[in-house]
Amino acid sequence: MNPTTGSAGDVAIDFRSEPDPPKSGDNTIEVTVRQADGTAITDAAVTAVFSMPAMPAMNMPAMRSETKLTHINGGRYQGVGQLSMAGTWNVTVTATRDGEPVGRRSFSIVAK
Repeated sequence: MNPTTGSAGDVAIDFRSEPDPPKSGDNTIEVTVRQADGTAITDAAVTAVFSMPAMPAMNMPAMRSETKLTHINGGRYQGVGQLSMAGTWNVTVTATRDGEPVGRRSFSIVAK
């Protein structure tokens, strides 16, 4: 599981998948959410949204899959993400607390 790290504002969000790279089907998703000083954020609602844009030339509609992650310990959140096919997926991880955004991170992954 190679981490993909980034920060949004004062929050660092790390993303890992098992297997790595992710595959078509179920993947275990793990996200770590920390403040800029490294302190774990343990009380956020964390969601990972996987999306793939439409490809009209291949007669494929846009695809989207949302996974809510559960806090495990030490700012680590985990869940199972479902990818319907191999290819490049956009991922947006959002952490909120009491309905207010804490941090957000967007990146892309390539499922095998």
